[in-house]
Amino acid sequence: MKQKLSLKVVLLLIGFPGVTIAQDPSFSQFFASPLNINPALTANINSKWRLVTNFRDQWIGPASPYATGTVSYDSKIMKDKLPETNVLGLGGMLMYDYAMSGIHKSVYGSLNVSYNVTLSDDVGDHRLGIGVGGIYGSKRIEFHRLIFPEQFMGNGFDTNLPTGEDALVNMKPYISSSAGITYSFTTDRTNVDVGVAAFHLNEPKQTVLEDPHQRLAMRKVAHANFETYLNDNILLNTNGIYQYQSKASYFSVGGALGFFINETGEDQVLYLGLWYWSSNAVIPYIGLRYKSMQFGLSYDVTVSKLSQAEQKPKTFELSFILRGDDHKNGVIWCPWK
Repeated sequence: MKQKLSLKVVLLLIGFPGVTIAQDPSFSQFFASPLNINPALTANINSKWRLVTNFRDQWIGPASPYATGTVSYDSKIMKDKLPETNVLGLGGMLMYDYAMSGIHKSVYGSLNVSYNVTLSDDVGDHRLGIGVGGIYGSKRIEFHRLIFPEQFMGNGFDTNLPTGEDALVNMKPYISSSAGITYSFTTDRTNVDVGVAAFHLNEPKQTVLEDPHQRLAMRKVAHANFETYLNDNILLNTNGIYQYQSKASYFSVGGALGFFINETGEDQVLYLGLWYWSSNAVIPYIGLRYKSMQFGLSYDVTVSKLSQAEQKPKTFELSFILRGDDHKNGVIWCPWK
C-alpha cells in the first residue's frame, strides 16, 4: 500500500529529537523486559536461566499501528569457578520495531555481561550488580512505499517519477554501548531492588540526510521495585521506572497483588495489577505464574488527548517468561527476576 508523505513528515518521524521513532521503544510491562531496562539485570534471577518474549501492538485505530517485539535470554555462567555467592551473567536480546504500517523498520540486538556480588549477609542479603552491553542497531525506511508531491500528475500519482528528494538515503547501522548498576536487599519475606542505567553512551550517528548533528540520544533509566508477603496467601509487587531520552521523559508506577491459587502456594500465582504511565495511560494487568512459566497481558487505557478521538487508539501487550530452576524451594519474588 502506497502512502502520501512529504519530506517534512519523514523528517518529523525519523530525524528530529524528541520524536517517538527517534527514541528507543518502551513497554507498559517494563518489568517483563529487564534487559531493555538495565544491563546489570542480566542474570539477576532466581533461577539458572531465563527466556523472555514481549509483543506490543500500539495505537490500533486512528493512526498507523506501531508493533514492537523482543526475545531475550540470560543465564548464570561459570558458577563452579566463582565464589559461592557471586554471579557472572551473560545474556542477549533481539528487538524489532515497526511503524507506519511497516514503512519504518528497526532491528536492535544487544549482548550483555554482568557481575553480582554479596556486600553483606548479616541481616538479609545485600547485593551489588554491575553490567555492560554492546548494541547493534539498524533502521530502514521503505521509500518505494511512499508517494511524494513531485509525483502528482493532476489525476493521480506516477511513482516512476523522481521524488525530488535526492538527499534521502537509508540510515547506516550503528553500534553503541550501555552500562548499569543495581542494589538489592532480600530477606525471607521481602525484596528491594533499585538501579540506574544508560544506553547509547557514544550517541551514534542516526540520520537519513547525512547530517553529522543528528545522533541517537543517550537513554537514561532509573528503576525500583519492592515485594513482600501481605500474608501467607498474598504477595504484593510494586515497581516504578523513569526514562529520559532526546528531551522527552516518562515515568510509570504501579503494582500487582499475587494470589496463590494452589495448596503448595508459590508455584501457581495469579497476578492482578494496575500501572499509571505519566499522562498517557492507565494500564490494567493480569498475569499467571505456573511453575517455571509466567504469562502477562495488559491493555493501555488512554488518558491523553488521543482518548478524545472518534476512533480511540487501542494498545495491547503480551509477555511470556520461562525460567530454568536451579532450586525448587523459594519464591520468585520479583517480576524482574
